[in-house]
Amino acid sequence: MVNNIPRALLLVLTFSVHFFYAQNENLEKKSQISFAQLDFLSIDMPNANEANMDFTGIHYNVMLNNWSYAGLGFYGAVGGERGGFFTLGLNVGVKKEIYKKLFVDAGLHFGGGGGAAAPDGGGAFILPHINLGYDFKYFSISGGWSYIDFFAGGEIKSNQVYASLQIPLNYDYSNFNTRQLELDTESLKNTEWDKKSHRISAMVHLNNLSVKGDSKFVDGSSMDGRTMRLAGFEFTSYVSDDWFYFIKADGAYSGIPAGYMDIFIGGGYHLSMNKNRTNIQAKFGIGAGGGGGVDTKGGFLIYPDLSLEQKVYDNLYFSINKGYLMSPDSHFLSSTLGFGLKYYVEKDGIQTENSSQNKAVFKGIQTILKQDWYLNASRNGGFEQDMHQISLQINVFFNKYIYGAGQTSFANFGDAGAYAEGIVGLGVQSNNYFNNRFSIFAQVLGGAAGGGGISTGEGLIVKPSAGINIKLTNFLNLRGGIGYVKARGGSLSNIFANFGLSYNLSFLTLK
Repeated sequence: MVNNIPRALLLVLTFSVHFFYAQNENLEKKSQISFAQLDFLSIDMPNANEANMDFTGIHYNVMLNNWSYAGLGFYGAVGGERGGFFTLGLNVGVKKEIYKKLFVDAGLHFGGGGGAAAPDGGGAFILPHINLGYDFKYFSISGGWSYIDFFAGGEIKSNQVYASLQIPLNYDYSNFNTRQLELDTESLKNTEWDKKSHRISAMVHLNNLSVKGDSKFVDGSSMDGRTMRLAGFEFTSYVSDDWFYFIKADGAYSGIPAGYMDIFIGGGYHLSMNKNRTNIQAKFGIGAGGGGGVDTKGGFLIYPDLSLEQKVYDNLYFSINKGYLMSPDSHFLSSTLGFGLKYYVEKDGIQTENSSQNKAVFKGIQTILKQDWYLNASRNGGFEQDMHQISLQINVFFNKYIYGAGQTSFANFGDAGAYAEGIVGLGVQSNNYFNNRFSIFAQVLGGAAGGGGISTGEGLIVKPSAGINIKLTNFLNLRGGIGYVKARGGSLSNIFANFGLSYNLSFLTLK
């Protein structure tokens, strides 16, 4: 037995070394070079009597190597006669320095979407571009040529000037399998994580729009006194202790015919009091909105807002906001009253002014791009036809298995180009099985949907589904699912299937 003791110690030490090596490898901080982009183009519409549709985009791209990138982007109409025209799509491109800070940017955007009564066909389109730009270190600008073609039965085809602004927006991350790993911040001292944390927040909210003045539907009837009920999501990122920028999106689920949505970007100021239990925020955003028969002219809207937040538990706050959502000339005018739940996170570092946050935990995030296929989707004309849509879903894991989800989708095939969804919900995902290659999930999402002649009533839908993930790499999965979608107040009630890719990682957060 004595002779066996050295062997046992050797075995324990071997496994211990392997465990600590594997743990350190998982905890390694990885950095992704990436950039946000705003771009603009003015599209020549097929009807000679119609003004150009001014189109602006918000994108986020990651560099795959030192010369190529891929990412996702939204477009919305902000000028012309097509307020409420929105799209979602995939970006791929090449960005290469050719002389000092001068670079060439050539890429392709493939997406889906549209607007009510627009000649967008099924909604699928391509948007290639080639630009010449200059890098000013903290931002870069470029300009050049682009072409847009709604090729799935649409008539919109146009060559135009293309201008863009790009801002570096890198992020730090770790492997997805570290999710919910909890550590003392002391154990991360003198590591790559020992740096100042970065504060972000995410909020789901309900917003009531009381429409005023001369606001009208596109058929000319008055909207004065009408209340539009919206559900949406807001993401905020802080550039200092007090100043922040935000991205906000909403969709109507009651009060008007289905189909209204809006997307905003903006900035604001944050004031804390009562030992950080109470916050006041002043915000101002600009963006695009329309659909659901609402006349927003070209679609350009502004959004001044004042919010009061009160801590409920841990980093969770209840928010109430009051403001305006309007076109600059008050052609469309509404006062807003909203309620939401907001969650604050300190991420990417362990240095913070809040001494009570002495624990760190890795939070799992999944970004999913997929194609949905609705079988025999009910239409307003009393008939059924298959409909396809491009869909973006983001999952945030509350623990190792349960996640909160937000999803937006836009039709691209099936003659429903103006159809869109904005839904949120909960899901559960299993451990990996079969040589760590497969996992299963189930989720229930619900929210606003409409447009494109799809029968969704005033816009409220529920969408349960289940499926499987197949591991390709530590960060990338194939994902497939099947489910059922049901509209409240409309006849949409059918099976759907989807297939896509899931990008998985973890962020270090403080608690």
